[in-house]
Amino acid sequence: MALLVVIAPFMTTQSAQAASTLDIAAESAILVDAETGKILFSKNPDMKLPPASMTKMMTEYLVLEAIEAGKITWDTTTQISDYAYKISADISSSGTGLTQDVDYKVRDLYNAMAINSDNATTIALAELVAGSEGEFVKMMNKKGKEMGLPDFEFVNSTGLENADLGDNYPKGTEPDGINYMSARSSALLAYHLVNDHPEALEVSRVPQTEFDGHMIDNWNWMLPHDSVNFKQFYYEGVDGLKTGHTDLAGYCFTGTAERNGQRLISVVMKTDSIPARFKETAKLLDYGYNNFNSKELFPAGYQLKDKATIDVVKGKEDQVAIATNAPLTVPVQQGDEKNYTVTYHLDKDKLDKEGALVAPVKKGEKIGTAELVYKGEDAGYIFENKKHVVDVVATETVEKSNWFMLTLDAIGGFFADIFSSIVDMVKGWFN
Repeated sequence: MALLVVIAPFMTTQSAQAASTLDIAAESAILVDAETGKILFSKNPDMKLPPASMTKMMTEYLVLEAIEAGKITWDTTTQISDYAYKISADISSSGTGLTQDVDYKVRDLYNAMAINSDNATTIALAELVAGSEGEFVKMMNKKGKEMGLPDFEFVNSTGLENADLGDNYPKGTEPDGINYMSARSSALLAYHLVNDHPEALEVSRVPQTEFDGHMIDNWNWMLPHDSVNFKQFYYEGVDGLKTGHTDLAGYCFTGTAERNGQRLISVVMKTDSIPARFKETAKLLDYGYNNFNSKELFPAGYQLKDKATIDVVKGKEDQVAIATNAPLTVPVQQGDEKNYTVTYHLDKDKLDKEGALVAPVKKGEKIGTAELVYKGEDAGYIFENKKHVVDVVATETVEKSNWFMLTLDAIGGFFADIFSSIVDMVKGWFN
């Protein structure tokens, strides 16, 4: 007991200082809560770097989007173009080896792309979805803007350098073009992928599968592989997401893990080896899970003490109660709960000049928003100008008063104004 009393303050200090002492051997890195997008750690997060095959996350997203829209299905078949076949025969890059004049299903091509990081199957899917890789690249950049990705540029679907594609580099791009993303944009892309299309994780978590008559391995060694060489990198809860490597990019990895209902997304860019990218990812995830817990700081139905009600005019009631319609939940560092407060932003268009609502008011009607405010330095969110808010709503209905009562109120108000004017005039006589 005495020993615990002595070391407890040091344990708390170590936890609080973990971010400042966390040494990540990568050119750029970031750790994000996958539910809220809150940044838990970052190192040079806005540095534009080649993402190598992490580019394929956008290809995965667009393929899944095309399936969701009904443009293609998992069982749609396609054949391999001369361009894709040439890439598949290049043993210097990720390749499973493809056969022409054979019908390949979208599901099999997607598995080879997402699990084995195959470049040729990626190109085949891009051509299927958009007609050509050049058109697909336009879709990639358009979607990146829609997502709000900062610091990015896509020039092909695979993450290779255009110079490696020879004369087949996508139309509309430069022959020496290079894909670029920052760690922040890679994390935001991963955020959209796992939240908009969680089925992507059903594939990315597969350590090994069969493709075209032979077994292919997942380059993510943090998954539960059978190989003794990979087991040292296993990390409980990891189920994705995408590795990457070129000479220019170094070794990259966008990882994601879920433990006790809390999902984190990590990115390391330009590490110096395959083991390094997984060791540094483990450091990030350890930091997140050891220091942050997702907590409901303010429950649904929370009311600010001085703003539990709001005035109502022209209604059968003079006031209506207002409260939050959803809980405010966020990853919180140990002992940091006291630094969070709530502030209201009421919708001015809903209020009259005196700041009152005008009846009728319906139960559940949005009156404004409640923002979670942190008192202190905060790394913020991966979204631009993101604020953690929920709606503030009326908790009951206030019906509009009938015409007779409104008339009486108007008459009463009229005479009240006259009386006030007379009082002011009389006071003026004696001043």
